[in-house]
Amino acid sequence: MYESFYLRAVSPEQPLGVWIRHTVSKPPGQRPTGSVWCTVFDARRGRPFMHKVSGGEPGVPAGGWIEVDGARLTPAAAEGECGPARWSLRFASDEPEFRHLPREWLYRAPLPRTKLTSPAPAARFDGVLELPGQGAIELREWPGMVGHNWGSEHAERWIWLHGICFSEEPRAWLDVALGRVKVAGRMTPWVANGALSLGGHRHRIAAIGRRELRVSETPEGCVMQLSGKRGLWIRASVEVPRLAAAGWRYSDPGGRRSGDHDVINCSVAALELSVRLPAQRASRTLSTTHGAAYELGMREHDHGVPLAPFADG
Repeated sequence: MYESFYLRAVSPEQPLGVWIRHTVSKPPGQRPTGSVWCTVFDARRGRPFMHKVSGGEPGVPAGGWIEVDGARLTPAAAEGECGPARWSLRFASDEPEFRHLPREWLYRAPLPRTKLTSPAPAARFDGVLELPGQGAIELREWPGMVGHNWGSEHAERWIWLHGICFSEEPRAWLDVALGRVKVAGRMTPWVANGALSLGGHRHRIAAIGRRELRVSETPEGCVMQLSGKRGLWIRASVEVPRLAAAGWRYSDPGGRRSGDHDVINCSVAALELSVRLPAQRASRTLSTTHGAAYELGMREHDHGVPLAPFADG
């Protein structure tokens, strides 16, 4: 199995963002080990800073969530280091947890093999992040989120999209996960679960197959049409700034080398949404120049994004 807690935060003024991830991996018959990942995106500079430290002893700190070799993420703070990067962050959220799967029994069932939630789908971060050669980066009311996933197997192909800091609706957020799996050697259609929060109301996204869900994805971005309950319709267009994507290798939780995925992540992507709410005829637009996180997990290795030189597992 594997388990992951992660956070992202982005500057309101410029395409500068941080993504910090704590993971636990437990291959069959072995002791669990922890890893800490740190990525700092700055579209003005080009390639992001990426580092990972593996092999640490995982645990649960006071207050809950996860700790790996002194780097901890709790319901109110994140403190730690990853190689030359160091951070001390505090965050607050008035949003309750968002659970992506539409039924609670799915979190207890063997399928899907990946479960996910967002303990804080929208939050504000304050604190300091220190990087070599850049000094201290001060976070003051940076919007972001905290996520959590776990399972026994990655999807064959997946997309995670989170949007915040929309100029038209500063308190709005989008959090949606899409996946395809292999069944009897054949790929299933895309399945999407998530929500758009607008005006304080969460509109659930639940779509499967070509009638409800259309996706065109590349490492440079994607276009997707999503649907939801009572006629909700969303068109999302994501654009990754040139050279601003990070590339990672994710190993299969079961230890099979054939299960490795290349994962492209950019947490300072541009996002434009066209939204038609239930019982409304007219659509509206929400846009953010750099407030989106776009992640694509895939089998291909010829995507052109350099991978960080750190093994997984």
